[in-house]
Amino acid sequence: MSAGRADRELRSASVRLAIQFGVLILVLFAVLGGVVYAIVAGSQAEAARRAVEDTSRIDSPHDAPPGMFVTITGDRGTMSSPDIPDGLPVEEAFAAVRANGQPDERTVTADGRDYLVRTTEQGDHWIQVAYPLREQQEELARLATALIVSGVIAALAAAGIGVLMARRAMRPLADALRMQRRFVADAGHELRTPLTLLSTRAQLVRRRLTEEDDPAVVAGVGEIVDDSRALTEIVADLLLAADPRETAARERVDLAGLAAAAVRSVAPKSEERGLRVDLDAPEPVVVSGAPVSLRRLIIALLDNATDHAASAVEVRVQRAGRHARLVVADDGPGFPQDDPDTAFERFASARSDEAQTAPSASRHYGLGLALVAEVAARHGGAVHAENVGPDGGASVTVELPIADS
Repeated sequence: MSAGRADRELRSASVRLAIQFGVLILVLFAVLGGVVYAIVAGSQAEAARRAVEDTSRIDSPHDAPPGMFVTITGDRGTMSSPDIPDGLPVEEAFAAVRANGQPDERTVTADGRDYLVRTTEQGDHWIQVAYPLREQQEELARLATALIVSGVIAALAAAGIGVLMARRAMRPLADALRMQRRFVADAGHELRTPLTLLSTRAQLVRRRLTEEDDPAVVAGVGEIVDDSRALTEIVADLLLAADPRETAARERVDLAGLAAAAVRSVAPKSEERGLRVDLDAPEPVVVSGAPVSLRRLIIALLDNATDHAASAVEVRVQRAGRHARLVVADDGPGFPQDDPDTAFERFASARSDEAQTAPSASRHYGLGLALVAEVAARHGGAVHAENVGPDGGASVTVELPIADS
């Protein structure tokens, strides 16, 4: 990966973190502002309510406080404050109070302005007080504007500070990842050349062989050619796996065919250990994925099984609804009883119940099963480990989505 690309990714990640931090600050500020606005609005409403209640006790509209309008009606007629706005008094409120005797409080609009109107019964007369809400509304509008402006400024400042802090915090991690990817790329490049030479030389040797040569030698050279080609593909797959931004080309792959090829490749190892490897794959099971990665997955499962099997390994490939199911089982010491799936952790090591007293029976996993879990996850699948029975035996099941027709 070039330095320019790494810097662009660092800037992009820093900007994303800064935006998220700014949005978080904005949300928190909005919540806080909403609480402040609600408290101020409630306080103003309570002050207006107290003002109209106090004014309801006066005896004459001329005694009303400045800005408030009072109307008193009774047997002696109706009296209102001077210059009372059009729309006041509210006759419907008077009628409601006369009907039920309960105070009536409502917000009305008169002459283009909002008023809090309270109507009550006071002995032998009824009084209605109108309190103008214009100042309260203007104060709340100013408060809302101040909260919005300060929230935006705080979010922008938080985003700017977040960019600087994110870049400073992520720089060591970015450098470490850059060094790791460079190492993997260099290692892959250095491995490709000798593997290519090995494959070329093996092919030249195979071409020079004749039918009169030892069949075992001919078969062995063919296996060397196949293995060198597989090693080259594995190096390319490792380079892709080391960089999560890169993805291998997907194609339709027959999982049963891959399993059969993998069983053939481990035949020398299984024969050397005196193991029987049975394959149950009666029909093609097609999935979508990278053939090299899936082959590595099956080989890793077979390597683990043949390393720990006592006498036999069984491989099954079948359809299970919309998934392909690959099962590799052995009659070895099994997985830990408490949590078999810990075997998929890198360099995991566990012992079966018998292994607690027999250290030689320890089941070590290294990177093999961890690789299986990673490949399955990259293909949208899942992996699960379990013990076959109380007397030993282990089984690993991999499920992958069936390829679309």
